[in-house]
Amino acid sequence: MKTSKVKTISKPRKTSEAGNALKSKKITISKSGPSEEEIREKANDIYHERITRREHGTAADDWLEAEKLLKSSKE
Repeated sequence: MKTSKVKTISKPRKTSEAGNALKSKKITISKSGPSEEEIREKANDIYHERITRREHGTAADDWLEAEKLLKSSKE
């Protein structure tokens, strides 16, 4: 009876150079649109206005509306 050997494939190991390269990578934010903080503040304003008018809605709706308003005002 023949037996076949199962060959295991190991994952490549990360070298310290690769790890350092990943750590030094910086994330840049484009200034073409509103910042997250600006959107958060506007969404909070929209939320309070909506509650004052006793209208239904969600935080996600408020966020999307804030993004839309801020993007249109920056163009």
